[in-house]
Amino acid sequence: MRWTRGYQSDNVDDRRDDGPMRAGGGGPGLGVLMWLFSRFGLPGVLIGGALLYFAGDLGLGGQSSTMSERGQEQGEESVSSATDDPEREAVAFVSFVLDDVQKHWAEYFASQQKRYTLARMILFRGETNSACGLGQRAMGPFYCPRDRNVYIDLAFYRELKDRFGAPGDFAQAYVIAHEVGHHVQHLLGLDSGGGSVALELQADCLAGVWGNSTERRSLLESGDVEEALTAAAAIGDDKLQKQETGVVRPETFTHGSSQQRVQAFKKGFRSGQFEACQ
Repeated sequence: MRWTRGYQSDNVDDRRDDGPMRAGGGGPGLGVLMWLFSRFGLPGVLIGGALLYFAGDLGLGGQSSTMSERGQEQGEESVSSATDDPEREAVAFVSFVLDDVQKHWAEYFASQQKRYTLARMILFRGETNSACGLGQRAMGPFYCPRDRNVYIDLAFYRELKDRFGAPGDFAQAYVIAHEVGHHVQHLLGLDSGGGSVALELQADCLAGVWGNSTERRSLLESGDVEEALTAAAAIGDDKLQKQETGVVRPETFTHGSSQQRVQAFKKGFRSGQFEACQ
């Protein structure tokens, strides 16, 4: 896929260095106090709180530095982390795809005299808090309608390649387009009945509609569509169940079979029209 290297998006929040407590608005001190309460009760909290307070005043926690010094240190850390970040290209790529997908849907909404509200993407490692509960790496990428955020641990892409045999940047783009498809559904009120296989397949179809736009804009490269179809097939419920248990149980499907997911993406890609996904 052709994309802009080094791309930065205003719609991406990077929590990769934050734990779930920080992501929810607390700091490391709060985590200490919660641990003290679990071990020693209220007396432990009171003593620990006093120690944290005085440690800050004494500069033991780094609080004695001036505002300008702290700002300089934070700036240096930011530059260093950006330079040394082994995932920086992946971050730029998902940022580009997120904005490109949303630009497409914003234009579609405008053509229908509707207002498109941008979703945000949350990057995390391991786990993070969301309005839909604790998001974990094992869950894979997901969309939370309560906060209108797309959540992804970039390690999923390594798993997509190594475990599921679906490499390639357009396979990765398909995943993002699918999750933004859920955002489109939410804005249109199509998800009001809760989750279902039909909604998941529609999100695959919407990902295909966006894929069609990339072809028209000459962003596609040779083999890109095949990468998306390989990914769709790799994460079909039947294939995942067969890998994990050796038994396929269609009555427990949550996203659809490999064939269904491939066909849904193809339908959207071939038509390039939202209406094909209804």
